[in-house]
Amino acid sequence: MPRAGWVKPENDQRLSDHVAIGVLTRTFPPELVDAVVRDTGKGQQRSRLLPARLVVYYVLAMALFSSSGYEEVMRNLVEGLAWESGWQQRWEVPSQPAISQARARLGDKPLVELFERACLPFATPVTPGAFFRTWRLMSIDGSCLDLADTPENDKAFGRPGSGRGQGVGAFPQLRIVGLAETGTHALVGAAIGAYSNGETTLARELLGRIGEGMLVFADRNFFGFELWNAVRGRGAELCWRTKSNHSLAVEQRLDDGSYLSHVHAKNDRRATKNPVLVRVVEYELDDPGRPKSADTDYRLITTITDPSLAPARELAALYPERWEFESTLGELKTHQRGPRVVLRSKTPAGVRQEVYGYLCTHYAIRALMAETAEHNGVDPDRVSFKGALHAARRSVRQGLGVASHALAAGLRAAVAELGDQLLRERRLRSAPRVVKRKMSSYPVKRPDHKNWPQPTRTPVEAVRVIGA
Repeated sequence: MPRAGWVKPENDQRLSDHVAIGVLTRTFPPELVDAVVRDTGKGQQRSRLLPARLVVYYVLAMALFSSSGYEEVMRNLVEGLAWESGWQQRWEVPSQPAISQARARLGDKPLVELFERACLPFATPVTPGAFFRTWRLMSIDGSCLDLADTPENDKAFGRPGSGRGQGVGAFPQLRIVGLAETGTHALVGAAIGAYSNGETTLARELLGRIGEGMLVFADRNFFGFELWNAVRGRGAELCWRTKSNHSLAVEQRLDDGSYLSHVHAKNDRRATKNPVLVRVVEYELDDPGRPKSADTDYRLITTITDPSLAPARELAALYPERWEFESTLGELKTHQRGPRVVLRSKTPAGVRQEVYGYLCTHYAIRALMAETAEHNGVDPDRVSFKGALHAARRSVRQGLGVASHALAAGLRAAVAELGDQLLRERRLRSAPRVVKRKMSSYPVKRPDHKNWPQPTRTPVEAVRVIGA
């Protein structure tokens, strides 16, 4: 009987040579995956039941089928191919330990490198909402992800605090800061660190993904002279919100209502040394339909000092586009991963591998959505992320494999399907930042609950009838 996962048909090819991730394979073709595996030193010296290319695709499939167990993910990857080719009688699903060992052999470097090479901005100047004048709109923001509750993850990433003290959160968490193309929601840069790492610290790792021709947005928690200067040094233009207590002198009032000022490094502020020129746009929202709050005044600072290139009113109206990053996080953390789902990896290297698998898969889904939008001549916002996710999952189960003709046919079918399910144009809307379930009626799980006493008798043996 052949070993699990091994097939040797008449043409001496293994089933694993044909495994791919359906229509998303176009973003991550076998040639690219093989090159990444080779260049990161993870190529096999001998034939394995789970070769490196298959394991890379498996990690991506884990992000597509996040609610499935290890073996079920492998079935989704392979069974369509097995039945199509007639190999189903000779193929067995590798065991969970075998898959875990294969993931450990692969490590996280191939997935990081795959993201770096393949996940690049893809919007064109005609993509609705992707450009402002000559600049590609980009946003920086961050979030946290819950991790499997293991000592290794706890030590490497740490836990959030609460009113009960520091480091007593329910799960270890990692912090991730990303750079996204605003118009397409494509994540093209990511930095991962421990929960204790600040977003501004991690944002420095994104500098290599920022360049000329970009207009980068960020919220008020990111502004700091050193980070501002570092991003500006990459040749991009910036438009960041800054806090209301940030002292910015009005040095020259401009015709559009904005004004010129200067920012300094912390140690140079008193002596006003090494000033950096900025333009400040202050505004409020006058709309009877918007609820009033104490935080109704906004202040933006930008490197675009010429108001004719970016009038204050247009910049102020453009800033809400930064919130598209929140939708990107929702797609990644709720629809793709599943609401409140904890990442499954039990080691730090596995966590990083899994996170980059999620990022790569999200990018490929977004590329499929962008092609659908372009084919139908609409804004990418009108293509359903959930619909694209379901179409991608079905294409994997159908066993499209790596054959170019099958991938082309599957892609056309997916684009046509998504085009028939376009969303309505967005209406004007707002929502409060609240949650329905703030607290639980159950006591909080604490560290001493992990060693809870376990039964030693069966229910029948343990029963004692009172009064008998």
